[in-house]
Amino acid sequence: MRRLLVVLASALLMTVSAAAQETEPVINREAAPDSNAVTFTEVASGLFNPLFVTHAGDGSDRIFVLEQAGMIYVIKDGQRLATPFLDLTGIVSQDIRRGYSERGLLGLAFHPEFADNGQFFVNYTGGQGGATFIARYTVSAENPDVADPTSGEILFTIGQPYPNHNGGHMEFGPDGYLYVALGDGGAAGDPLGAGQNLATLLGKIIRIDVDGEAPYGIPEDNPFVDNPNAQPEIWAYGVRNPWRFSFDRATGDMYMGDVGQNVWEEINFQSADSPGGENYGWNVFEASYAYAMGTPPANMVYPVAEYRHENGNCSVTGGYVYRGEAVADAQGAYFFGDFCTGQTWVTYRDLSGTWQTERFINLGFSLSSFGEDEAGELYVVDYAGGRVLRMDPVN
Repeated sequence: MRRLLVVLASALLMTVSAAAQETEPVINREAAPDSNAVTFTEVASGLFNPLFVTHAGDGSDRIFVLEQAGMIYVIKDGQRLATPFLDLTGIVSQDIRRGYSERGLLGLAFHPEFADNGQFFVNYTGGQGGATFIARYTVSAENPDVADPTSGEILFTIGQPYPNHNGGHMEFGPDGYLYVALGDGGAAGDPLGAGQNLATLLGKIIRIDVDGEAPYGIPEDNPFVDNPNAQPEIWAYGVRNPWRFSFDRATGDMYMGDVGQNVWEEINFQSADSPGGENYGWNVFEASYAYAMGTPPANMVYPVAEYRHENGNCSVTGGYVYRGEAVADAQGAYFFGDFCTGQTWVTYRDLSGTWQTERFINLGFSLSSFGEDEAGELYVVDYAGGRVLRMDPVN
């Protein structure tokens, strides 16, 4: 029954969103949005290595910013609150304080029913070996701007053989299940062969039911649930280090950025009606190009967008399909960028249904994440500069 209610609520949300725009959701576009028509407005600063910005979906219009070292802050009424929403620095890997690291507090997702149950989930690395942990926390009963630090409950953990490629992003899908990105375990070239190995959760997108039996349930329609040689949590595989995926709030389609190895960065797409089980090719292929061998797997799904390591570009940051109202020209365009240069692109389907990708704007800073607020407005996160900015129209 709860699952049905979530699906119905999601369908209602899509209907309301479409009605608010007085048009059907934009699926096909004639051309890319005009980069000269937008500006990026700073909404928060003074952060330490921020990695993500999101909202709670509770009608409060707050946004939440995640710092890699373990802090989560609230931005409310245009101001960052001095007291953190949650401080996990005591349990999160602190490698970042000694220099560049891919470990730390990497993901944050609010339960679809957060307004009622106060539950949210974090994804972090910790412990002596830097294992990945997914934990559930609840908001304080006394103050909605502060979480209860004693409420932590670990749902999931997996060892990380190397310190990089931890993935870390989490998001609830339109179906009410929690999707989690797990990298291939690290080093270079996937030495463990995790990407194509269904017996491990590394190199996968997993899908779990956080409202099922403790510590979590396995959705009965997961694609490999009846395969004795596969982990039942797996939703999709063949990924190297997925860095931010999202669901189009109007269609339910999934878009995913996957960080490449030597030459290519990629954006993968999964239709909302997919039964799961997609193989995105790593480490046999890197984007659309052979890596470990020249023949792609028979069931490989090719990316809808890709770009080379050139002009300083080095690591893709997945983003969102724009569904806000402030920049009408951006409707239906998927925004993504590069962590190293801040170059951004838009990907969209043209009037014939063919995928097109065009450069949008170079932000000029280390782009660690995109984000959305409750209204669907788009945000970007400046990792080294410690800022969060919102995409606004040029007046």
